[in-house]
Amino acid sequence: MNWTAADVPDQSDRTIVVTGANSGIGLEATRELARNGAQVIMACRSTDRGEQAARDVRRDAPDADLRVEDCDLADLESVRAFADRLEDDEIDVLINNAGVMAIPRSETADGFETQFGVNHLGHFALTGLLLGNLATDGEEPARVVTVSSAVHERGEIRFEDLHGERSYDEWEAYAQSKLANVLFAYELERRFLTAGLNADSMAVHPGYANTNLQYRGPEQRGSRLRMAAMKLTNEIIAQPSATGALPTLYAATAPEAEGGAYYGPSGLASIRGTPERQASSERSYDEETARWLWAVSRDLTGVTYDLPKPKAGVPARS
Repeated sequence: MNWTAADVPDQSDRTIVVTGANSGIGLEATRELARNGAQVIMACRSTDRGEQAARDVRRDAPDADLRVEDCDLADLESVRAFADRLEDDEIDVLINNAGVMAIPRSETADGFETQFGVNHLGHFALTGLLLGNLATDGEEPARVVTVSSAVHERGEIRFEDLHGERSYDEWEAYAQSKLANVLFAYELERRFLTAGLNADSMAVHPGYANTNLQYRGPEQRGSRLRMAAMKLTNEIIAQPSATGALPTLYAATAPEAEGGAYYGPSGLASIRGTPERQASSERSYDEETARWLWAVSRDLTGVTYDLPKPKAGVPARS
């Protein structure tokens, strides 16, 4: 299919939460959603950067209905406070987009390895806390879209050392967190189906998109050589962040998008191009691993979901 931002359907009267909405994929998704009439709640670690991003969006869409809220996924207290502020809001779509990539080892406010803590555990907690806000009684299903990465294919859930305390490699930790995103998305879909909820959960990846995400690791290491190499790679290989946002927009808005699916760019090696349904890694379909991860995530975050245990065999590989 050749689906583009021009195909985003009217989003009037819909409320969409986007984490990490102040830059990269999150900003571009916010721009298109607002341009098509959605109220977008921009969940940002920095409200200053969030307000600056909102002004940027309003230059393209003067009537954009935007609400900037503080939400630091590296701090569960901040996540809970954000969810509390949204207590009375009905949410049509939750886009779990924010993330960090290939950074030196550090820990969140709650003592989690930062990549696992932000990319997976923060979103696990946020989704559980907002579960009651999802608009599951309308004609269209509520949607939870979790942004992963093609790097998840290299990932393995290291239950014996989830937080890299024994050994740490920045790319292995990133791959683990992105595999966790896909495992979570599929397990959430199984639980939605078992509960009979009018809600869909799906995973997406942006391919190789030119965003600030790639620069965080070199910046934190103070490596000018790595920074220069990353900038060059972005200029030569990467697609624009607006194109990288298309799988997210497709999963969030396209009527034909399906729960339990994985969407990414259709071009060579899934690096760039318009969105299509794809198969994720073999490990991402392991239901036993997904349930262990769910239990561990529940115990680490203290967030429980009012959903039954899932039935086996859903979703199947596409």
